[in-house]
Parts: sequence; structure tokens; C-alpha cells
Amino acid sequence: MSVSNGDAVVRVTNLHKYFGPLEVLRGIDMEVDGGEVVVIFGRSGSGKSTLLRCINFLEDPTDGQIEVAGIRLEGGHRTRGKREQIRRLRTHAGMVFQQFNLFPHMTAIQNVMEGPVTVKDFKPDTVRPMAMELLARVGLADKADEYPIRLSGGQQQRVAIARALAMEPDVMLFDEPTSALDPELIGEVLNVMKSLATDFHMTMMVVTHEMGFAREVANRMCFFHEGVILEEGTPDQIFNETRFPETQKFLDAVL
Repeated sequence: MSVSNGDAVVRVTNLHKYFGPLEVLRGIDMEVDGGEVVVIFGRSGSGKSTLLRCINFLEDPTDGQIEVAGIRLEGGHRTRGKREQIRRLRTHAGMVFQQFNLFPHMTAIQNVMEGPVTVKDFKPDTVRPMAMELLARVGLADKADEYPIRLSGGQQQRVAIARALAMEPDVMLFDEPTSALDPELIGEVLNVMKSLATDFHMTMMVVTHEMGFAREVANRMCFFHEGVILEEGTPDQIFNETRFPETQKFLDAVL
């Protein structure tokens, strides 16, 4: 279990996830405090993305407990009452995916406005200035009326970040946000994420192989291996005092 100062925004307790007979998460215990940036790394198939998807209930945890911003849910069967709790929990956890997932028939600003208007029942006239402010924050105020097809991959991902921020989440979940981008576009997305961490103290859980970002921005790093957190620590501890050969082998491959 991670050490917490008691101000945890996210608590994961004894989380298990099966896909058929395959156990992908094997009893994960984890806490993320307000303002903390946690980088989750490891090989494909180690359970990293599944963890984020369980926190947001895009995947139903098989067993265990998820708590986000004080909303606590047990794994297992999804009942009608639980669906309402899941809807509430999701308003506190913004998610940014590998493939952007923008609505193609909506402009950039319409994508950003959609959540507050549809989920929170805000009036479009009220939301639009805030959406413009968020697009400006990610460097895309001049692209507000462009459709996704007219935007580069990096621009689409920055719109996706603005869209997630529009719900004013307590935590941002980033699932390999740069893995679908050409190398020259990765930096523009990472710079926005760095700004969220350093300028706005956003609580963030980031699944990524971008070790430069982790070294510079993360408060803590967690190495996933075969469905467990094999090793965790500060970037300095992970890069300079690795305790497990599996962690070192992975770092040697990506650095």
C-alpha cells in the first residue's frame, strides 16, 4: 500500500480483474493524493490500462474497491443503483485515451462543451467562455471551430485533454496519451500535461513509456509486472536505485 497523507483523491483497495480465466490485476492497492502525479509504466499486458479503466468503471472490477473523490464503489455485479454511482464517480475522473475519441461531427469547441451541457445540464452560453479558456490553455483557441479531421493528432489529443478538463475533474487519467502520435507531435501534448501538473497542480495518473516526462514531472512511479505493482518510488529511486531486475530490464529497453 502506498503511503498517503490522508488526502487521497483516488483509493484502490485489493483490486482484482479477470477476463475469463485470465487474472489481469491481482490485488492492487494504491492511493493517489491531491496534486500528485503518478506515472504507471510496464510492459504491454501488465495491467496498466486496465487499472485506469477500472477506476473509471469502463471495465467492471471483478473484486475490490474503488474510491474517487469520496465516492466509493465495490467491484462485482453492476446494479441499477450502482450505475448511478458510476455516473457520479465519472464526473470526478477525466479520461484521456490513446486514440483521442473526439466526436467527429462536432467542432473542437463543441467537443469541449459537450460534457458540461449534456451531463451537468449547463446552458451552452454559460459553457462556451469556459470552453474557449480551456482551448486557450492547451494552445488551440484559434482552432475552436475546426472539426477533428482538420486537426493533427497532437491537436486532437489536446482538444481531448480540454474536453476532459471541462468536467472539472478531481483526477485526470491518461492512458498512453502519446502512443498514437508521430514523434514530432508528442512534445506538444507532454507540454500541456506538464503545465497541468506544475501550473495547476492537477492530480494525474499517467500510463506512459515517456520516461523523460516521468523523470521531470512525476512525484511517484509504479512499475506494473504481471498484474501487480512490483516496484514503486520517486523517479530518483526508480532510475537510480532500482530493486528488481524486471524493472531495470524494462528501463534499459526504453531509455
